[in-house]
Amino acid sequence: MRIYIKNLGEYIDQEVLVNGWVDVRRDQGKMVFLDLRDVTGKVQAVCLPFHTEALTVAQQLRTEWVVSVKAKVNKRPEKNIKADVANGDIELEVLSIEVLNEADTPAFDISTDGYEVGEEVRLGKKYLDLRRARLQHNLRTRHKVIKYIRDYFDANNFIEIETPLLTTPTPEGSRSYLVPARLYPGSFYALPQSPQQYKQLLMTAGFERYFQVAKCMRDEDTRGDRQPEFTQLDLEMSFVTREDVMKINEDILIKIVTEFFPEKKIQSIPFPILTHKEAMEKYGSDKPDIRTDKNDSNLLAFCWVIDFPFFEATGADNVDDTGEWTFTHNPFSKPQDKCMNDLMEKKNIGSILTTQYDVALNGYEIGGGSIRNHNPIALRRVFEVMGYSDERINSNFGHMLEALASGTPPHGGIAWGLDRLLMVLLNEPNIREVIAFPKTGEGKDLLMQSPAVATPKNLRELNLEIKKK
Repeated sequence: MRIYIKNLGEYIDQEVLVNGWVDVRRDQGKMVFLDLRDVTGKVQAVCLPFHTEALTVAQQLRTEWVVSVKAKVNKRPEKNIKADVANGDIELEVLSIEVLNEADTPAFDISTDGYEVGEEVRLGKKYLDLRRARLQHNLRTRHKVIKYIRDYFDANNFIEIETPLLTTPTPEGSRSYLVPARLYPGSFYALPQSPQQYKQLLMTAGFERYFQVAKCMRDEDTRGDRQPEFTQLDLEMSFVTREDVMKINEDILIKIVTEFFPEKKIQSIPFPILTHKEAMEKYGSDKPDIRTDKNDSNLLAFCWVIDFPFFEATGADNVDDTGEWTFTHNPFSKPQDKCMNDLMEKKNIGSILTTQYDVALNGYEIGGGSIRNHNPIALRRVFEVMGYSDERINSNFGHMLEALASGTPPHGGIAWGLDRLLMVLLNEPNIREVIAFPKTGEGKDLLMQSPAVATPKNLRELNLEIKKK
């Protein structure tokens, strides 16, 4: 029976079977030392002269070969114990070796943290890059954090519900990725930028507390903390105030740090709350870095930013510039109560404040949400302010207006950028280091070579034609 390396200390003076990779091989002629690794750790093994067949095989081994090793677990002599190393008090005496698969010489050294290797080289051989200890740690930590999140919200009466990946294009943010609908020539699905409309419809449906670890796609220019596809923690709650949503999110963020990153210190609990005006005047950013010591990599300075302007004047950089105004965050947000009359009368537009709340960490926005506009008439006013015609409002958002008019409770929620949060907590320079198979900054998958050119047959099936410039 196979024994995981982390458990070998329980088998002193016993024979075991270990499966894994050759991490390091040191041939000293009469003896060969091997560092073996599996998913749980590493251990040193020695092939001695009197185990002739095992020694012969060991002399042929190379780094990253996959092997099955029968061995006796021996206690190391006191003088050879390495107290600061896992399995530093034991050694395997190799009895036999079976080569399960040979390996080409790796394209780069995977024993280092990898920062010295060109990123495009690493991304093109990501299956090798992921073998390094740093990335194994990152992805295992990611798994544990997401499992903790699921357990936390389950214990707080939330239900996880998956929402569709094929939906309809709507003008509510960045550019969407479009998917041709083969059965409906000339029509397209859109990949979701977020589950925004679906989660609000779940509140209409009466679930009251929803969450999801959701894949989101946005066709936008990438940066170190962005990817074309990324992962959100998405949640929505009925019958809540802004403070209710902020409280539960602050609670779980503190618990995540305490549980998985005990070496880190949160600068202020409860998290400071800044108005948008204060953040911009003092820090010049709506996602301020308020750390008192920016050289301390273990200092976490969370803060909330509230009282955002609802609308901003349109310009060349805006996604939708049909009118004089566009939303700053989300058209489905509710204006603050004191600003509701101005919205309904469509006056003092630049002074209308929204119920938006963002949570920032060390200069990154890691989450944003709002109390939603559950009044269909008020939501229609938002689109009218943005210059949408009645026809367009009904075409793009008629389903939402009808749903809100069916008896929808007050509700609000938030979405975290999980990749971005983990990037900061793991002290990584960009979110690609916490994603298993990321794309480049230009949106290319160098491993799978995507995006790829469609074949003529593909295009014919989809009733598409590529026009050359």
